[in-house]
Order: sequence, then structure tokens, then C-alpha cells
Amino acid sequence: MRAFLFSLLALLPATDVALAQSKSATKSAAPPANETRYFTAIDGFMDGADVILKEKRQGKTVTSAELDVCYSPSKTSDRRDRFVVTLTPNGQALTGTTQTLGGKAPVSVSLQQRPNGETYDFKGVIGIGTATHEITSTDNADLSEKEFQENQSVDDSIAQAPKDFTAVSPEAVGVRVALEGASDFLKTLKTENVEVSLSSLSIGCDALRAGKLVVNLTVDPERAAAVIAKAKAFPGVAAAGWTNGIVDMDRTVLFPAAGWRDGGKINREKIANTITATLSQTLEAKLASAVWDDASGKLKMTFKRPSETFPALQLTEVITVEALVSADKPGGTDKLMLWLGNASDTTVDENAPPRLGLNDDAPGEEEGEPRTDGGAVAALAKELKGQRWDSESSTWQ
Repeated sequence: MRAFLFSLLALLPATDVALAQSKSATKSAAPPANETRYFTAIDGFMDGADVILKEKRQGKTVTSAELDVCYSPSKTSDRRDRFVVTLTPNGQALTGTTQTLGGKAPVSVSLQQRPNGETYDFKGVIGIGTATHEITSTDNADLSEKEFQENQSVDDSIAQAPKDFTAVSPEAVGVRVALEGASDFLKTLKTENVEVSLSSLSIGCDALRAGKLVVNLTVDPERAAAVIAKAKAFPGVAAAGWTNGIVDMDRTVLFPAAGWRDGGKINREKIANTITATLSQTLEAKLASAVWDDASGKLKMTFKRPSETFPALQLTEVITVEALVSADKPGGTDKLMLWLGNASDTTVDENAPPRLGLNDDAPGEEEGEPRTDGGAVAALAKELKGQRWDSESSTWQ
């Protein structure tokens, strides 16, 4: 009996040690992990604003935050401005001040962020200059760092050295230039005989955040390589190359260059005669004009034929079509590509005055549906002994 009691007493110190170790382990448990979370779609924040709220958290506690807002300063303009403000967390409050990057207007931010189940609600005020924006936004889900990065768009629209012109267009040039150098670069284009896409001059949120603007140009394919080389040498240009343009592969013909070049350049007179003669047959119309555009390199054609609309009025149907001819890839090649645009038409009264005024509103027609050209692409492929693009196999057939 004594031996049994002695054994029990001997166990007591070990038990105390185990309890002490357990308490010590509890006290030294690792603190909540640090992580970065993002809000990228905060409805009701500011009208039309593109918002990114980045928060660093320890567990559920926000330790620091940064608010990036791209917005339109005017409701009557597409112009964008941006501000990035560091926010100081204090409980559920997030506050900070800065100024807009473009207009240098003072900015103040005072927000309350409250958990709402698995989402968050925001309420507060943002002041920009003399304007005040009331913020009320509910049920906002946040993203992890990985999810945020996966949702970021990658700008791969410029091909600086494409293997051919099946994925990019021979007349379409893209130049990525730093915003601070964009104005000077655009001024140099005044002497380059190119067309600048007006929409590419609009500085959007992606450009403001990247600090770079992608300027899209249309240029004669035979001068595109020279324009690209000159653009690459301009200060502030990060990339220059070919991009997406007008060429639709389903309306493109690949054909041997032999017999269609003169002194290393495309014999435009000969190719224009072949194209217009073929189209005159497929459209059953007479050629009215065919002019090569020096800036874009496009062949702009006009055909006319009697209109079948109210024959007694003897109206005229005017059909316009564009075409583009280029090498099938940058540099030397023994093949050429011909792209033929969709035909469009209008009806006019070309009789002796007085003439009937016509409004071609075309009610009931499906918007954007191209008119038939009588199988012109197939006819040109036959005439040029060329190949058509097969979209299923992504090869020339």
C-alpha cells in the first residue's frame, strides 16, 4: 500500500511539468499570419471610377492600406485623372490625404470598413478639390494576392518580331511610349504620313497606372518596318511593332509574289487592275474609281450599277470596297497577301436635276450585316492562283 501511494506521489511533479509546458506552448503560439488582400470592384464608390484598395492585414486587423482611384473629373469629358493615397487604419476607420496626379487637386479620404459576413461594407466621404463624394458600398468581396495578379491584364498586343501576318495586321502599328514623352512622340508623326487612331489618344486607367500609352497607327505596309524602327529609337518608347488591324483572315488570299513586283516593290497598277476587273464581274457593276491611299496603303474602290429599287426611277447603287496588299511577313518573302474588305453600298439619284433626295435608313435590316460581293474572295484566289486561310487548322489551304 505504501509503495502504491509513493508511486502516485512520484508522478505529481511530472504532471505539473506537463501542465506548465502546455501553458507555455499556449502563450507562445504564433501570431496571426500577415497577408495582402485587394478590393477591385467596389460598387457605389464614385461614379464610373476604377478602384483598387490594397490592404495588408495581420489576421483580421488592417495594418496598412493604399487606395488607388482612377476617375473622370468631368461628366462631359472622357478625360481621366488618378490619385493614390496611403490610408492610416484606426479600428474600422481608414483615413488619408494626397493630391490628384494630373490636376494636382487636394484629396481627403475618410472611410469606415465593416465586416458583413464574408464580405465588407464601406461608408464615408472622399473630397477632391471642392467636390465631395459620399461613399456607400455593400457586400464587397476581397481577393488574395494570387487572385489579384491572375486578374491583371497582360498587354501583349504589340508583336515586335512576328513570324508572319496571320496574327497581326501588316498595316497596323502599335507604339508603347511613356506618358511624359507621348506628346513629343505624337508631334513627330505629323511628318510620317501615317494615320493615328483617335481612340488610342484617350488616356485610360490602364495607361495612367502603367505610366505608358499605346498609340495605334495605320501605315502603308511597305513603310511599316521603317516607321517601327524610327519609333523604337525615340526617347521613352518601350516597344514598337505590329498589332491587330483591319485584316480578317477569312477574307485574305496568299499568292506567289512572282510577277506582281516591280523593282522590289508591289506593282500596284497591275494588282489594282486585276482586283477591279474581278470585282466588276462578281458585283456585276462598273468600276467608277480606284485609288491607292498613300498613308494607309489601302486600295479604295467604287463601283456603280443600276439599282433594283423602284426601277422606274432609274436610281444608281454605289458600292465601295477596300483592299490591302502586302508581303505575308516582315522582311523578304516570295509570297504576298491580299485582304478584301466587306462591300458597302448606298443608293443615289444621279439623273439630270432635279434629283430625288434619298435617306438610306434601311429599316428592318440586321445592323452590321455585310452585303454580298458575289464570292469575290474566292474569285480572286482563283485569279491569283492563291490559297485561302483555314481557320480550323490555322493553315493556308
